[in-house]
Amino acid sequence: MAPYLDESRIDSEEAIAALDSRQTLRGLATAGAQVREAIDLSAMAGIERVSGGERPRSVLVASLGGSAVVCDVLELLAEPGSPVPVSVRRNVPLPGWVGPLDLVIAVSQSGRAAGPLALAAEAARRGASLLTVGASESPLADVAAQARGVHIDIGRGRTTSRTALWSLLAPVLLSAGRLGLVDVDEQVLLDTADRLDAVAEAARPSSDAFVNPAKVLAADLAPGVPVVLGDGALSGVAAGRAASMLARTARMPATSGELPDDAAQIVACFDGPFTVAYGQNAGHRRATADIFADPYLDGPALPRLVLLMLRDAAPDQLTREAAQAIALTDAVVEAAREAGVTVSEVRAEPGHPLVRLAGQIATTDFAATYLALGLGLDPAVSSHVADLADRTGR
Repeated sequence: MAPYLDESRIDSEEAIAALDSRQTLRGLATAGAQVREAIDLSAMAGIERVSGGERPRSVLVASLGGSAVVCDVLELLAEPGSPVPVSVRRNVPLPGWVGPLDLVIAVSQSGRAAGPLALAAEAARRGASLLTVGASESPLADVAAQARGVHIDIGRGRTTSRTALWSLLAPVLLSAGRLGLVDVDEQVLLDTADRLDAVAEAARPSSDAFVNPAKVLAADLAPGVPVVLGDGALSGVAAGRAASMLARTARMPATSGELPDDAAQIVACFDGPFTVAYGQNAGHRRATADIFADPYLDGPALPRLVLLMLRDAAPDQLTREAAQAIALTDAVVEAAREAGVTVSEVRAEPGHPLVRLAGQIATTDFAATYLALGLGLDPAVSSHVADLADRTGR
């Protein structure tokens, strides 16, 4: 039986307040303010001292869980033009090549995540430069202080890494920009904050479900099995974040992919058991629902595949490569619709790559949260996650 999203619940601020025990929606709405505060906190921490103000031989960034996207975003923005290699490490061990000429960036909202903490400690032991981002008065802050590194506080009121993303990400990008690794400066971050504010305004709880883009998206995703697909590298990062938020916040098993590499494996699912096309030889004709199906005799309908296509803004100049990418995306969407798959699209608004990415992430973050609330779930608290923590002592 397909899940049911109660739109009256997500249109009621009283119902939202009763379910959202840690004010997840409010936390997401502060994303723009987080960016602006991070600029100030970075200056107070002495961000200009990172790596002695000199460009390192290489950069390794460590983050996981709800802050894992920090690694993905830095890697995405550094790849086109960074003069030094930027690599990602989720957990120990620290690669053997890391030494005094390198910079290690460790990110943890609580300052206690085992992986980033261990990597930071080992980097300090080897004499590498260290930048840490997380809670003040935490083990991670202590490691940075002992290593004479730079620790940037994330500010007060950050309850989860999922809602504190921009407090974690902005200092990392600001420092990388100062070192010439990415094309990000304070103005880009301020533009990003403005885009985050605009999405928060459009997705505010008081906006009715039929006009609120995040609520509309939540309603589209609710009855199905979500597959999130980005049309390129930038949207691919947003797709990975969206799938994580759908699983962790809305408890919806979701998978993600990125074009062009994942086109075949996503399209192959259009023949599978979660589509109307199942058993209809969908490769040769348009799939149609059985209008004679009787839910009392045949049983309730199964959840159907839902494709969430994240599309980047159209380029100013349409190169051959860009035209091919657009054609591939259009072909995947057309194939999905022919197979009876529900398709929702989120297109980035023009701007700097970080600004475009921020809009996509914010929209899907709000949608995942409204989906949880519409299903009657607390977006921040999972009994099974708490039970796992008790079982493993974490």
